[in-house]
Amino acid sequence: MPPPAPSPESTTPLSMILHTSQPQPPPHHPIHHSLPPPISRLAVSWSRGNALRVSLFRTEEKRGEGGVGGGGGEGGSVVELKLGDVGAEDDGIGEADWRRIEYGSATPFAVLQSRKNAVKAMEKIPIASLMKSEWSDYIMEYSKEINSLLGDSRQSPAPTIDDPSRIVKDAKQPTGVKAAWELLEIFFADKFSHSWLPERLVDWLADFDCVFSQTQTTVHSKLVDLQYQLVHIQAIEDNRNYWEGICSAVAVGWLDTAVKLLHLHGSYQLDQIGDREIENGLVEAVAILISQMPRLRPELVAGQLGDCYGNRPDFNADREKWRGQLTKLRSSGFWVQCSHTQTREGLQSLIKILLGDIESLSASTCGWVEFYISQLLYVRPFTVGLEGMYTLAQKCMQLKPVSHLHSLLRLMIGILGENTEVVLAECSKAFGPWMTVHAIELLTTGGSQSEIILQEERHNLGGVSIEEIHRIVYAQVLTSHPLTWQLAPIYLISCAKLGMGFLEILLYRQPVQHSRKLLKNLEFCRLYGIDSVKSSVMKIAGMYHWKHGRKGPAIYWLQQSRDHVRLNKIAQQLFDAVGKSVSTESFKQWEGLIELLGSDSKTTGGLDFLHKYRDFKKSLQQVHDGKADDAARQAVESLIKLMKNPSTPQRFWLPLLYDSVKLLTWSDGPLLNASQTNLLLNKLQELSLARLRPDYVEADLPPQALSSVRLALATNLGRAFLEE
Repeated sequence: MPPPAPSPESTTPLSMILHTSQPQPPPHHPIHHSLPPPISRLAVSWSRGNALRVSLFRTEEKRGEGGVGGGGGEGGSVVELKLGDVGAEDDGIGEADWRRIEYGSATPFAVLQSRKNAVKAMEKIPIASLMKSEWSDYIMEYSKEINSLLGDSRQSPAPTIDDPSRIVKDAKQPTGVKAAWELLEIFFADKFSHSWLPERLVDWLADFDCVFSQTQTTVHSKLVDLQYQLVHIQAIEDNRNYWEGICSAVAVGWLDTAVKLLHLHGSYQLDQIGDREIENGLVEAVAILISQMPRLRPELVAGQLGDCYGNRPDFNADREKWRGQLTKLRSSGFWVQCSHTQTREGLQSLIKILLGDIESLSASTCGWVEFYISQLLYVRPFTVGLEGMYTLAQKCMQLKPVSHLHSLLRLMIGILGENTEVVLAECSKAFGPWMTVHAIELLTTGGSQSEIILQEERHNLGGVSIEEIHRIVYAQVLTSHPLTWQLAPIYLISCAKLGMGFLEILLYRQPVQHSRKLLKNLEFCRLYGIDSVKSSVMKIAGMYHWKHGRKGPAIYWLQQSRDHVRLNKIAQQLFDAVGKSVSTESFKQWEGLIELLGSDSKTTGGLDFLHKYRDFKKSLQQVHDGKADDAARQAVESLIKLMKNPSTPQRFWLPLLYDSVKLLTWSDGPLLNASQTNLLLNKLQELSLARLRPDYVEADLPPQALSSVRLALATNLGRAFLEE
């Protein structure tokens, strides 16, 4: 894909064309970047989710031009290219909003899984055999919580002062993800709405018909165009688009919009109502009949028109009565007296639509889905069962085919055809792994067949179900971003086969240099009872800090992991470090680590010696500072304990005795009795024999240290004999 050569001031326009086996032209995905030309090389790799990471590189000789901070100094750029249907997956949802959705949906998902596990543990029966009402309430609660995260599809509140010429209310553009979720909710989660599905689909189309407007002409787009034209039209009833807009609004059940448009008719003006009384009467009669249309639904949303009926007998009786009024008005003699041709023809077309004339409904709708919903509303309001609805949808697709089948329409076809695989594939293709994972919870309520398809272990997938595979895929998407990785365990733990293994891999791979992330990692280990991973992570953290010179945190994490082997090696290193120079300055360097390691010899491999040595040095320091005799006696006690302790390395004996010369020659009297002095003399004799070995390492002491210690011990022994 060689880039063109534009002017140096502009960037190079690039697009990626994905060739498929489909008959339609391949989609073009523009690559938005700010890298100035020339671009010498592209690298493409998979990114998170259904996206590609495109890396752009400039030529080597051009990279350094312009100096630091100049345009020529930029060597490359990396952009993320999202795939899928235009306007479907992307939907204008930014990364921050997606993270908000991902975080918000984790809790409802976890609660639903917890309820599933609790029910299975108590009842030992499949979910499908639960009390339908109770489990349906759980599913509906879950669906509503997810739906609330995707934004509000309802139109904004009406302004204080109503503009009669505004027929399409201002509202934030809904997303295809929300449209798809509400569609799934209608058919799978909201069991209560199955008795009035046509009306639910009318509401759904009213909220999301604008989504289809991005790729095709819709009733919504026609009304938006009409609204722009109203400003420039004086005699609105003479305009053909005006009557087409009203007919289209009535056809899809937007009765409030149709009545509002009818009230813009010129015969309602005060200066014309006397001359156009019959015309105005016909318009008002049709408007009243539209506003009194019987509707098989429990209640209406604020602003909607019609008479609600909760049961079919009452609805059918009033519908027949209402249709009789329409028929009577249609055969009225007042039509002959109506001199305005466009008004007469437009009102008669409206009556045909209200009576369910197929040709009028087809002419007033744009796509097959609008035609389909209009037939459910006016021709077959008692349609029940997905089989009959699917048959009707196929007929509508044949009568009103579309050039581009939107992902939402493919999803609807899969739902009506009760094809779980198609529904799942469309969710994954158009809306990504988040939608797929959370929609599966709704699909499993569609019946035992769907549950078997999604939860059955498949040999071609390694004994894993489709449900589990999609959860693992979504968890991997979460782990690919540093801000969402902590959500992945919620989904992995719900995977019975592979979840725990992937969870352990995830926790192992988390960096340990950041304390907050490390603590969060360990909290996951605690929550899910992975003690072996917890211990290993703490060992990894300990070794990481040790290698980077942070010995305090290293010892702490190794202690938490109870890594006796490494703690013993660290203790040995401390022995070696302290043994090289037993000066006060050298010991202060390691005193904090000795304190941190603790005095448990089983844990620290003989560091009890270093703790006693620390106490001895503190007492000895007090002696040198001129403190009382108590400090000297305490120092002597520490010295004797050190020399008796078998964990005291032999190379420490002479430095200890040399440090104690002042104690051995204490001016106020001997601090050691004869037996204690003999103990020290025996240690000194053993040390003299050890010096004959070739592997003996001399301590860093003055040459006269040994003779000074011998003289001091002899002096103390003599004084001790005299005292005794």
